[in-house]
Amino acid sequence: MGLMLNGTYLVDDPGPDTREGGEFQRAKSTLRDWITPDGRFTPDTGRYHVYAAWNCPWAHRVLLARAILRLENKISVAVAKPRRTDQGWVFDPSGDYADPELSILSLHQVYSRQTPAYTGRITVPVLWDRKTEQIVSNESADIIRMLGAFGGPDLYPDALRKDIDAWNARIYPGLNNGVYRTGFARTQEAYEKGFTDVFETLDAMETQLSQTRYLTGDTFTEADLRAFPTLARFDVAYHYAFKCNLRKLVDYPNLWAYAREIYAMPGVAETVKFDIYKQGYFSPSELRNPLGIVPLGPELADWHAPHGRGHITL
Repeated sequence: MGLMLNGTYLVDDPGPDTREGGEFQRAKSTLRDWITPDGRFTPDTGRYHVYAAWNCPWAHRVLLARAILRLENKISVAVAKPRRTDQGWVFDPSGDYADPELSILSLHQVYSRQTPAYTGRITVPVLWDRKTEQIVSNESADIIRMLGAFGGPDLYPDALRKDIDAWNARIYPGLNNGVYRTGFARTQEAYEKGFTDVFETLDAMETQLSQTRYLTGDTFTEADLRAFPTLARFDVAYHYAFKCNLRKLVDYPNLWAYAREIYAMPGVAETVKFDIYKQGYFSPSELRNPLGIVPLGPELADWHAPHGRGHITL
């Protein structure tokens, strides 16, 4: 991930932050400006550029929103290489993993352009503003909501906001971050707490999806978008690498059909890279995978199989 102190990149990464008791603690995003019609950052076509990585679930949120809102021609993207180095997220000089915007080779070179000098984790996604040559935000939850200003389906409709917020408040700690609290736990107690939260959240989602098509009813919303990146990685990565191994996604009939329906939505499958997830989550780690051996399995169930949930509408 990498760390920067007063604008200087630190090669020696101290590793994941933990609380007392060995529980993983995610660093907070600190760059959180906002796109508004009459503010410093306005929703202008061609003004913004996203830095992302295929294997990062937080960046996946933004890639999903860009695809579902059909913003490919309005907001450009550069994707980092699947495995980080001692320089953090890195890019090639040319090819699929190049950055045509700033021609950077490491993401920390984008953060080093911030004024005042940046201190914090070097994370994706990053929403870069060409006009001011500044980062607008590195908080995925904010970015996906901001992208709604550019048009497309309303993923945060007024009538459903209370329900969306409730599911977001449950899914983030219990599932999105819950798998990391499980996989990065430093004690048995911290592991078991994260593990329990993950499967309690999946169970609650399974129950809800036995009653409604999506988490908040018949409409696909931001809550569904935020859940999907974790579901897409669950069987190929979290079940094994993070020891979230009570059940797999395919063991939940409603969740599995729901995930396949989202996967079948226009543009979504192109944001999903199962082989890259495996490379990323089984990269060398003193705690989880010291030899960095990437397993050949598992053989995944068919994500292209009919989901049986009717016609897709957004």
